[in-house]
Amino acid sequence: MADHKHGEMDITVQEKTFDAFIKWVKWSVIAIIATLIFIAIFNG
Repeated sequence: MADHKHGEMDITVQEKTFDAFIKWVKWSVIAIIATLIFIAIFNG
């Protein structure tokens, strides 16, 4: 079995995926909050 050496694996694809996921979550939360504020203001 091969010895594991910390820090040698290429993780650029995982980093790009994680960055895209975080960006998607951030904009989704902003859209949800904006929708709730809109509903609170114009619903009476």
